Formats: sequence, structure tokens, C-alpha cells
Amino acid sequence: MGKTKNGTRYPEELRARAVRMVLDHESEYASRSAAILSISQKVGYSRDSLRIWVKQHETDIVLMISDRPAEISDRAVPGHWEGDLILGLGSSAIGTLVERTTRFTMLLHLPRMKGHGTGKPVKNGPALAGHGAEAVRDAITETISSLPAQLRRSLTWDQGAEMAQHAQLRIDTGLEIYFCDPQSPWQRGSNENTNGLLRQYFPKGIDLSKHGADELSAVANALNTRLRKTLDWQTPAEALDRLLKKDMIEGVATIG
Repeated sequence: MGKTKNGTRYPEELRARAVRMVLDHESEYASRSAAILSISQKVGYSRDSLRIWVKQHETDIVLMISDRPAEISDRAVPGHWEGDLILGLGSSAIGTLVERTTRFTMLLHLPRMKGHGTGKPVKNGPALAGHGAEAVRDAITETISSLPAQLRRSLTWDQGAEMAQHAQLRIDTGLEIYFCDPQSPWQRGSNENTNGLLRQYFPKGIDLSKHGADELSAVANALNTRLRKTLDWQTPAEALDRLLKKDMIEGVATIG
């Protein structure tokens, strides 16, 4: 329990509701700070208290890679992903998602936002380069939500600022979010290997924002139709398709 501005106690469900209002309506304001100020006035809590609650909500539940169940580590069950950003000229970026069992890859289009490079940055405003926490959260949600439920189990990422909204991402997608130890890229080995392959298409030092969503889809398709020794010379697309068909057959057998 905590206190409102007049000193009275408030129940936890009202605190959670206020936080939910900020997260749901943040995009309607010029910045998160503006959203917190407006909503705090509407619900009768202090701006500073609401700001702290939102921050706590986003950081309270942090699962480290050591918390992952065995099924993720041994790649026995599909639907567990590794993610990262590859960076380019002018703070441009492309997001990468790699499924651990099949190495199936999906790329996140992270275009620069309106106003990038044209004016002075706004304090607490959105990351106009296109790969701030909100933009990355939305891109992952849109991409991962296109998959069947059995392929949406978990996501492992490093501790970059772009994952500051991991709590909301968990709510939006149903994914468990796990974080690597600091400076330990090998803990996302499949993702790091894929990022290396992607540099054949997106060399270091180029402006990645020039590549549109259709081009990213074409590159992902090229990787997903490339034969892989680690998959017994299947392609990631074939491996994923085989797993989905197996799951459908087992599901029918269970129903029968």
C-alpha cells in the first residue's frame, strides 16, 4: 500500500490501473513525462509517485538466462527465440529474431521517426532513431504475434536499453523474457551467428534505415531457405515446417 497526495492509502489495484493507463495511452502524448503528468492529475496521485510506479512495473520482473528451463537450453522445444539489434550508420538499426531449434529468422523493420536529425532532442521524448524501447516492443509484438501460439514461448535478449519495456512486451505477446549476463553475446549464440550472416547483406558502416520492410523480408527468406549443416542439411524453413506439421499431427492424435 502507498499514499495519495492527500495522505490517504490507496489499494494496489488502483496503482496498477494508473500504471496501465500510462502504458496504454503514452503514445497519445508528446512524451512519457507528459503522459504521467496528465494521468496523475486525473487519478489524484502525485506525478513523482506515478513515475516511480511505472519504472518499477518495467523492472520488477527480470528473468536472467540462468532462470531458463532446460527445454530452452537443449533446444528440445521450438518457440524459444533469441533477439538483438544490428546497428548501422547514424544510429540506424535492424532487429533480429532467431528461433533456437530451427534457426528460423525474422527481421524487425525499425524506421527512423519523424523529426530525426532535424532538431534538438526532446528530454524524455521518443528515441527518434527508431530503436527505442517503445519502437522495439511494438516491432517484436507485431512480428511475433503473427506466429501460432506454440512458437511464442520465450525471448532471450541482452541488457540493452531497447528492452526497457520488457514487462509490457511480456503482457502483449505472452513471451517469457530472459536477459543475458552483461557482455556475454555468446549466450545468444544462434543470434550472433545469424547476425554474422546478415552482414553479408548489410555491411557495417551503412545506413540501415534505407532498407524497407519488403527488403528485410527478402533477406530473411534468403537465410531461411539456406541449407544448414547444423540442421542435417535442412533449411530453417523446412525445419520449422516439419515441426509445425508434427505438432498438428500430434494434436489431432490427442483429440482423437
